[in-house]
Amino acid sequence: MSNGEREILERIKRLLANIEIDKVPDAVKEALDKGIPPLKIINEALAPAMEIVGKKFEEGEYFLAELVAAGETFKEVLGMLRPLLLKSGKKIKRIGKVVIGTVRGDLHDIGKNIVATMLESAGFEVYDLGADVPPEEFVKKAKEVDADIVAMSALLTTTMIEMKNVIEELKKAGIRDKVKVIVGGAPVTEEFAREIGADAYAEDAVKAVEVCKRLIEEKRKKS
Repeated sequence: MSNGEREILERIKRLLANIEIDKVPDAVKEALDKGIPPLKIINEALAPAMEIVGKKFEEGEYFLAELVAAGETFKEVLGMLRPLLLKSGKKIKRIGKVVIGTVRGDLHDIGKNIVATMLESAGFEVYDLGADVPPEEFVKKAKEVDADIVAMSALLTTTMIEMKNVIEELKKAGIRDKVKVIVGGAPVTEEFAREIGADAYAEDAVKAVEVCKRLIEEKRKKS
């Protein structure tokens, strides 16, 4: 890697990690103009920057606003790079497949959106079903894409029970033993996750990434 390449990749990483988000798209365009491959920009600048943002959030240096801003910028730039990746035939190396959604009856999706973006930046292939998702839709998509993980969010105590319904539907479809289930959201607790038979609980987006990585490792060891 030339010094010029290294300098611009470090600059992109620094800008995103420092939440200087308005400067990130232009820096990425500059990198592309200099012939730096899109995959290199993702792997050596954007993904490491999102890791730094995640750590700073965990340590209390950054708050939700910074996490959202970084996530939205990552998503925007990824949208810019995706067509170029397809054209080049290069694929982002994926850790595993996650189907994610907010459960039926619940229209809150800000937290779920942050988790989806953080998972994508960490290297997961994410299938986001949106909000107010019925149990059958989780099952249908999990079967369709051969998902490793089903991730569910709920922000209301009245909709939390839908998480159990999704797990029951996964059992009925005969795929519960093939997928790991992670749950989260403001009213959800680790105890509730255990009660409904979920594999894991995450209190925020950064923890969700850590937990999903662990679940994939566990799944691989068993297979």
